[in-house]
Amino acid sequence: MIHIDGSQGEGGGQIVRSSLALSLVTGRPFTIHRVRARRRKPGLMRQHLTAVQAAMQVSSAHVQGAELGSTQLVFHPESVQSGEYAFRIGTAGSTTLVLQTVLPALMIADGVSSVTLEGGTHNPLAPPFEFLARTYLPLIARLGPQVPVTLHRPGFFPAGLGRISALIHPSPQLGRMELLERGARIGCKVRALVARLPRHIAQRECQTIARATGWDGSCFEVAEIADAPGPGNAVTIELQFEHVTEVFTGFGERGVRAETVAQRTLLQAEQYLATDVPVGEHLADQLLLPLGIGAHQGTGGGTFRTLPLSPHSLTHIQVLKEFLDVSIDVAFGPLGCQVRVEPAR
Repeated sequence: MIHIDGSQGEGGGQIVRSSLALSLVTGRPFTIHRVRARRRKPGLMRQHLTAVQAAMQVSSAHVQGAELGSTQLVFHPESVQSGEYAFRIGTAGSTTLVLQTVLPALMIADGVSSVTLEGGTHNPLAPPFEFLARTYLPLIARLGPQVPVTLHRPGFFPAGLGRISALIHPSPQLGRMELLERGARIGCKVRALVARLPRHIAQRECQTIARATGWDGSCFEVAEIADAPGPGNAVTIELQFEHVTEVFTGFGERGVRAETVAQRTLLQAEQYLATDVPVGEHLADQLLLPLGIGAHQGTGGGTFRTLPLSPHSLTHIQVLKEFLDVSIDVAFGPLGCQVRVEPAR
């Protein structure tokens, strides 16, 4: 039994999700004490509880503490089974984070799986659907698994009720990844999305970014979603390079002008472009788990260059080392760092 302190590091929900994912992959049971102790409302929220329930379902796990507000969780997995799964969060909680809880185990399982999720698809504190589809999963494909995803209906806070699906073609042994350079820039795309809001909001976001960058008009798209359950606005900037695509997202807020949303999003992209690292802050956090699994298997792992690691990523490394027999070395430089994930020496 692995004992995890839920208050360590950034002390949030990622400790729960990563522990679940790693328990499914390794078959090792765990207990988390002080779940989400550093959050304003400690304990399991609806999104985290759905992740627990999803992990239970794919592995027929025995669980204690699977209830809203619980500050202790005990999880004993059985064998992971591929199949057809559907999970409904019931709030605007992130569908992408719940998917990423069960994806690592299903992408090394024995058969094809399909997963459908309902909840939030564009959440300020979680990877939006576009990041999952355009940045993260293409890199997972380099490791072996193929995971096409579909956005059926966007779900914004607070209504949620969006819907995504994933078809997981597994690869039982993960390959290596070396991501040290971006390569040449091959394109960019700006997409402003509005649901149950005036079209001019998205138009102004695109115009603001176009004036600041001088990018060609073909790079811009305004999308109106008629069937969304609730109102919402998001603008994404997709930067395409030979070896990686990064996506930066801003979300409309009540009382915040469209121009401000666009400027904030562009600032994220400009900060990334001002460096030469291929892996942005959020992608670095996401890559640690699949590279760790591959290294643990003895077939994968790898190296990537990124910006200085966030507290989120440093906490993630601590959790990975609890479950996996791996070595994770971080070499810090003046403008960033190089992360190397290998089988334990």
